[in-house]
Amino acid sequence: MTDDHLMRIHSPEFQAMAERVRRATELTSRLNVLPFDDEAGKAELFEQILGRPLPARATIYPPFYTDHGLNLDLGERVFINQNCTFLDYAGIRLGERVMVGPKATFITMGHPVDPEDRRTWLSGAPIDVAENVWIGAGATILPGVSIGRDAVVAAGAVVADGVPAASLVTGGKATVRRTW
Repeated sequence: MTDDHLMRIHSPEFQAMAERVRRATELTSRLNVLPFDDEAGKAELFEQILGRPLPARATIYPPFYTDHGLNLDLGERVFINQNCTFLDYAGIRLGERVMVGPKATFITMGHPVDPEDRRTWLSGAPIDVAENVWIGAGATILPGVSIGRDAVVAAGAVVADGVPAASLVTGGKATVRRTW
């Protein structure tokens, strides 16, 4: 994980983030119980969650989860299927015509690996998804990842490194990298 964003837990910045997390959670919990055909209600809540209206012809099927919302940048004609999660504090950009399968997860923040730092710091980096990308069901995109135009991330893949344009990435097998 890169540390483009490094934040001390219990700092004023962390407290401000925690307040926004509470607000975003309250808004998404209201969104996720609306009748599916309540287009006006969904539009109003998405505007509060994102800080602006949904882009032209963008579609998000609830349930939808975000911890911040204000740092989620959606292009036109983005499609997000049900039960997706966007932890967007460090920023997530989905380019035009991106399709996201159900239960996909985008995570921009986490904790350092070092046990001493884990409870003291948050670290992370933005996620950038170029135009016309397809993210398969249950895929997980980790901090600092860029995904190139026309790429496909297979269902269940865990993406920790950049994805070249016009490529297919697969795999979710955990591998021991080091011990301490």
